[in-house]
Amino acid sequence: MASLFEPLQGDSTNDAAAAGRSRAFSAARIGGTVALTLLISALLVFAVELIVRGSLSQTLLFFQQPFRPGWTTVLLFAFLLIFLDALLGRAYHALLLVAPLALLLAFIGHQKSHYLGDPLYPTDFLYARQILELAPLLVGQRPLMAVATLAGAVASLVLLVMAWKFWRRHIPALSWRARAARLALALPALVFFGSIMDYATFSWARDRLQIIPMMWDQKENYDSNGFAIAFALNVPMAKVSAPQGYSAKAIEAIAQPHTALPVLPAERPDIIIVMNESFWDPTLLPGVTITPDPIPTVRAIQSGHIFSPEFGGMTANVEFEALTGFSNAFLPYGSIPYQQYVRRSLPSLATFLKSEGYATRAFHPFEGWFWNRAPVYEAFGFERFMSVENLPPLAARGPLASDMALTDEIIREADAIAQPFFLFAVTLQNHGPYAANRYIDTMHEVSGAPSAESQGAILSYTEGVADGDKSLARLLEWARQRERPTVIAMFGDHLPPLGPAYVETGFMKDNVASRKAPLPEMSAQHETPLVIWSNRSGPVTDLGSISPALLPLHVLKAAGISHPYYTGFLGEISERYRVIDRNMLVSPADEATPNWSRAKTIDPVIRDFRLLQYDMIFGKRHGKKTFFPTPKEAPGTT
Repeated sequence: MASLFEPLQGDSTNDAAAAGRSRAFSAARIGGTVALTLLISALLVFAVELIVRGSLSQTLLFFQQPFRPGWTTVLLFAFLLIFLDALLGRAYHALLLVAPLALLLAFIGHQKSHYLGDPLYPTDFLYARQILELAPLLVGQRPLMAVATLAGAVASLVLLVMAWKFWRRHIPALSWRARAARLALALPALVFFGSIMDYATFSWARDRLQIIPMMWDQKENYDSNGFAIAFALNVPMAKVSAPQGYSAKAIEAIAQPHTALPVLPAERPDIIIVMNESFWDPTLLPGVTITPDPIPTVRAIQSGHIFSPEFGGMTANVEFEALTGFSNAFLPYGSIPYQQYVRRSLPSLATFLKSEGYATRAFHPFEGWFWNRAPVYEAFGFERFMSVENLPPLAARGPLASDMALTDEIIREADAIAQPFFLFAVTLQNHGPYAANRYIDTMHEVSGAPSAESQGAILSYTEGVADGDKSLARLLEWARQRERPTVIAMFGDHLPPLGPAYVETGFMKDNVASRKAPLPEMSAQHETPLVIWSNRSGPVTDLGSISPALLPLHVLKAAGISHPYYTGFLGEISERYRVIDRNMLVSPADEATPNWSRAKTIDPVIRDFRLLQYDMIFGKRHGKKTFFPTPKEAPGTT
């Protein structure tokens, strides 16, 4: 096979005509190899985009204009193949490495987009272990597909190994001169491409190539720039740049909270927060009838809604907001704070309450490494994390630990604590996917679903929701019998991944929720029920829909506790905005401000929120003494 820059084996005569023909033949061979490499790259990029987009027309549209990022990607892949060929020592050998990897990533990206609505990010591989642990659930839902996928993967691997061996045996090795020529051509080009991938800095070359990082809208980022370049643009995601104007003086200039130190009532209330997996009201599905009501307890005392920043997954991001009072809206799109940014102790509800003499416990009936919870909870100030490693065996309902068993364990732990306590629990029972016949003893009937598959999924999900509602009723009944003041909050982290059931019933246009849409559509697709209840005063009412970051404000208010940040600073925020989403701000009067982060001027309240959050997570913590002070008085005083 012809090789790029392979020296021509011509005769040694001094005949000028022969030498000219030799040079012409060599140039033609080099040109042919370059053209073939570009053709291979173009076909590979086309295949990647076709898999990711799932649409031939959209893929063709991506390549229609000559200077779109599609053709830049073709050049990038060509240089990568040439570079790797030089290292491997054989022409086109790198294709056996690059093509399978690129096509596999494209397939994974398509699957993620189909089920969760987000494209594939480099940081997704930080939680690959989570996906493997949940594989039995996925296999149980579609066993035939799982078997076919496994068989296809094994066959592909065998063919790849055979092709690799064939190439090594039958394709001549490149000379050192040809390998050096390849490196001289490809290495500077790859360095150039690497230098323009830092989206945080302006690049003239990137601008000329029409590569526009759209980090505020990753769907558009991937649609416009293509899978490979958008994926590369997200590699620097772990680095969070300081907001414009960040300094000690900027933090000092933030309005001082009304409360200089935390103020707690003489009888300190116990606090329990339960984040219930995928808890939502399935009766909202159009045309679907569910009997009996699966969530009568929540419906009777509902305080409002949580406006979740996620859909169908990414539970840890919702949890991050609810525990810290910080917002994902100020972090890179697609990032996972639990796995990327929590590297030291961080202010949270647990940190604060622990400093006030509270016992702090976290519960989740799964492995402690999941979402990196064990080190994160320690950084958040939880004294103990009760995971599957140290929880007693919990009875299962369906394939996972039941909500009721977890609730009983929370009650058992609470009854054994003498001091005031803060308990935070994340349930597991109603985690997707929702295969039909998940439960053998269903208590509900579902009718009106367009297909048997959707009806089975809705019924399985409904049973789990109903169990979550019953578990809340059990917790409330226990709290009513207590003499100590007790505040209980329960909310869903996001809507469930019901997939085709949403489309078939007309609830959504796609299997996944929108990330950018008018407020009514965003509310319908991102709101989950919220309950905040006290055994002294009953349920908190009329909260409306709030971001998880504002949950600490309302929980502490229900407990009669004041704090410079959690009720002071967040209280000021809540007067201006009830939802802080990366694509939309929503006022208490339901006035939406879309695309706020791209505006030339940002509301000073939001600017200060972002500055203070950066200061506490990544910066020098200039605002710690003002907004997160350490108590000067001994626990128990007021």
